[in-house]
Amino acid sequence: MPHLTTLLAFAAVALTLVLTPGPNMAYLVSRAIAQGRTAGMISLIGVGAGFLVYMLLAAFGITALLLAIPFAYDGLRLAGAAYLAWMAWNALRPGGASPFEVKALRRDAPLRLFGMGLLTNLLNPKIAALYLALLPQFVDKSAGNILSQTLIFGTVQIAISLTVNAIFIMTAGTISAFLTRRPLWTKIQRWIMGTVLGLLAVRLATDASR
Repeated sequence: MPHLTTLLAFAAVALTLVLTPGPNMAYLVSRAIAQGRTAGMISLIGVGAGFLVYMLLAAFGITALLLAIPFAYDGLRLAGAAYLAWMAWNALRPGGASPFEVKALRRDAPLRLFGMGLLTNLLNPKIAALYLALLPQFVDKSAGNILSQTLIFGTVQIAISLTVNAIFIMTAGTISAFLTRRPLWTKIQRWIMGTVLGLLAVRLATDASR
C-alpha cells in the first residue's frame, strides 16, 4: 500500500495533468458542445477504457522493469521530468489554443462515440507519459508489492480524470461561452498550468531519493 503522502502527491500530479489542455479534453468538450452531453459521456466511457488498458500495461510492465533493472527508475524519472517540461513549454508558448473553442463534429452513433473516445485516449502522448514515465516515480519498493501499488495509483488517476472530464462535459457550453467573452482567463489558465508543470518537472528531475 502506498504511503498517504505519496498517494496525495500523485493525485495532485494527476489532477494537474487532467486540467492541462490535451487531446482528451479537447475531444470530449467538442463532442459535448457539438452533439450534447450524452454523446460526451459515452465518449468519456471510451476514454475510461483507454485508461484501463494503459493501467494494466503499466502495472505488469513497470513491475517487471523495476525489479529487473536497478537503474530503470532514474531513466523513467528523467524521461517524466523532460515530458513535464515540454508540456510546460507548450502551455506557456505564444499561440496556445483553448480546448473549449467550439469545433464542428458530425453526429455519430454510440458505438462510434465509444471507439473514438478509446482511440483518442490510446493515442494521447500525455497519458502514455503519465503511466510509463511519471507513475513509476511514485512506486516505492519498501512500501510493499509493486503491482498493487501501480494498480492503486492507476485507479486514483482514472477516478480523478473521469470525474474532472465529466464536469467539463456537463458544463462545456457554459465554460466555452465564458471564455469566448473573456479570453484573458484562457491566458491565465495556461500560465498557471505551465508554471505548475514546470515546477513539477524541476522537482522530479532533482528528486533521486528512491
